[in-house]
Amino acid sequence: MKAVPVWLRYTLLRVVLFAAPLVVLLIAGVSPWIAVLVAALFGFSASLLFLRRQREEFATDLYAARRRETPTARDDAEAEDGAVDASEQRPSE
Repeated sequence: MKAVPVWLRYTLLRVVLFAAPLVVLLIAGVSPWIAVLVAALFGFSASLLFLRRQREEFATDLYAARRRETPTARDDAEAEDGAVDASEQRPSE
């Protein structure tokens, strides 16, 4: 069985940290806009405190994915660079 990707696990945990307090506050009869505000603040704070490892794993995976895209040198790239360098070194008339 394949493991859940890091980005999906981190996102689901963040959603749970927001949704759980929101549901509790709404059931308790708190005004909806205040409940959303308090749930957002709680979710943000709790994710900073408790999801450090998941956040770092996510950042590492994201960094690795961005660095995987290395540009490939073409066969004629050196010839083109040499031609440009040669034209720049010629004295202008």
